[in-house]
Amino acid sequence: MALFGSNRDVSTFKGITRELTENIISQQCGYYKIVLGDTKKNIYGESTQKYYVGPILLTCLIERGDFSFDQTDFGPDVKRSVTFKFFMDHLIAADLYPEVGDVVMYNEIYYLVDNLNQNQLILGKDPNYSYSDGLDNFGSSYSIILTCHYASPDALGITQQRI
Repeated sequence: MALFGSNRDVSTFKGITRELTENIISQQCGYYKIVLGDTKKNIYGESTQKYYVGPILLTCLIERGDFSFDQTDFGPDVKRSVTFKFFMDHLIAADLYPEVGDVVMYNEIYYLVDNLNQNQLILGKDPNYSYSDGLDNFGSSYSIILTCHYASPDALGITQQRI
C-alpha cells in the first residue's frame, strides 16, 4: 500500500501548478488540431492540403531554441526547435489530446509537432495502470511535453484572415 501520492496530495500539486501556469507564468499558445477526416490523401498516404481546427488557446511552458539559418540553392532555410509543456488538466478541460502532425502557434510563428512525451507522473504512478489492489487512487499523469520545429505558414496552408 502506498503512503504518499493519494488523491488529496495530487490535488495539492495540481492546484499549485494551475496557480503558477495561469496566474504567474501566463505563457499561452494557439493549438491547431489536424482533422484527419477532412484531409484528403493520395495513394501514398500523403496530403497536399490539410485541414485544422483552431486555434485553441492553451496555457503552457515554453522552451525556445535559437534560430539557425542554412544557406541552400534557393536561399536561406530557417530552423528552430521549441518545446511546449502542457499541464494535463488544461488539455482535459479543452478536450484535446496532442498528436504528431498538429501545429502550435506562438508569437505568430507556426511549429509542427514532431514528438510527444507523456511520462511525467506524480510519484511515478499512473492510476490507470495499477497492478496491485488499492493503488488506483494514487499518483497521476501530470503533463505532456511536445517537441516541435519551425514550419512555414505557406507549407502548412494556414493563412491569417483579416476581419
